Amino acid sequence: MKNSLPITKGVDYWTKRISEQEMPALCSTVRDLEKLAKDDVSSLATLGRSVLHDNALTTRILRVANSAIYNKGTNHVTTVSRAAVVLGFDTIRNICITAKLLTSLLENNNLSESVYQRLIKLMAHSFQAAMISRVMLKDYDEALREEVFIASLLYRIGESAFWSIGGEFVDNLDQAILVSPSVKDEKAIVREHLGTSFSQLTQSIARAWGLGDVLTTSLSHPDERMPEIRTIFLANEISEALNQPHVNPEQLNDLLLAAAEIQGISLEQCKSRISRCAEATMRLAEDYGATELIQYLPDTAEIILCLDKPEQKPQFRDADLVLQLKKLRELTEHAIQKADFNQVVQTALEGILDGVGVDRCAVMLLSLNRKQLSARVVFGESAEFFKQELLIDMQGELNPFSQVVDAKKPSLIHSAENSQLMLVQQGKNEDLNSKVNFALGFMVAPIVVNDKVIGVFYADKHASERPLSQQDFDGFCHLSQLANLCFGLTMK
Repeated sequence: MKNSLPITKGVDYWTKRISEQEMPALCSTVRDLEKLAKDDVSSLATLGRSVLHDNALTTRILRVANSAIYNKGTNHVTTVSRAAVVLGFDTIRNICITAKLLTSLLENNNLSESVYQRLIKLMAHSFQAAMISRVMLKDYDEALREEVFIASLLYRIGESAFWSIGGEFVDNLDQAILVSPSVKDEKAIVREHLGTSFSQLTQSIARAWGLGDVLTTSLSHPDERMPEIRTIFLANEISEALNQPHVNPEQLNDLLLAAAEIQGISLEQCKSRISRCAEATMRLAEDYGATELIQYLPDTAEIILCLDKPEQKPQFRDADLVLQLKKLRELTEHAIQKADFNQVVQTALEGILDGVGVDRCAVMLLSLNRKQLSARVVFGESAEFFKQELLIDMQGELNPFSQVVDAKKPSLIHSAENSQLMLVQQGKNEDLNSKVNFALGFMVAPIVVNDKVIGVFYADKHASERPLSQQDFDGFCHLSQLANLCFGLTMK
């Protein structure tokens, strides 16, 4: 794989490049397996010979074929052709594709740390979605379950394949996305760089590689009511919901209810199935030799268990200097490892929320025209409201947010009653002022990347109506400044 790519746009270009130059081995394997599927006479013997030259691949296939998930008997299989006889050709073909896919995507040493972590996270979520889809079709025949498993795994193959390329072009897109203020802006940035979307690239690769009707239909008609198509869509949505920094209980419950309806079981039964699936997902990842994925597989059982707990009134946080120090040490380690933007943001906000002891904190990013601030990540009270409803107008010399951005210095605002601070309401929530009420005071610190302010850290104690102290501000500044140091090292 080459270190850099020319800025050439369009879905056909990227499909051809990935298929012929970046991932020819995977493309060839998939096409060969599809051809073998049409030849009932010689497919088993040919399948065995086709992977014999790759000892690592053969080892992974046999380890998976003998795993508890696939081998329900006591006979240990020792050859790929024998595994195909025991498990069926379709099953062993999909194991081959999965093993080759994981090897091809995760063994490129030319990736920057940020892109590599992005790719691992993406693959972990795809792997989790594949296992969830397999569990959701528990009462269907094995052939359909395998087809849906592989379709769910490849549901974002275009995006995964692109990130696995590496090089300057890929790194530039990665950094542009990291500082984008919204998912909508992310999609626009991707289209601008690639001349296509990741979804369109996946569809094009699926057609070019002959990845089957189930995958192509799930991509082009995700609202199709066929159980297998609906399952693929829901499995990916559930995986995405489980992997949010702060899970939205209402959204996840709605998705699990829809999954229960497809399976014809109760919501509680569905929750139990998905919870048990998490451990099986980790074991299978180990069998495939993809232990890197495990760090990005969420504690599904714990998350689902929390859905059933009655909502408690918020407990206001006191400063925790021990936890604050722990988060500062984690940020120092992030600086050494050059961790990605999202890891740094999460650690810094955890330190501000639970270490400094505020009610709410956020990362707000500037729009492309630098005229508005919007919350990208929010921890604490009214988090969803803050993300979905609030925009801050950056106009006006007395605007405290503008002053922080211009001066590149943090600020403790005890009251914003006399400031020129304008809120832009995105939704129709009539309770906007009561849920924000900047007049109670807040803390702001600039997020600086390559000597340019791209947004701010924000924190307040609005929910408890407590005053902000100098100790609060000192801790807030320490965490935000160390986070900025991490950003600077990562962007280099």
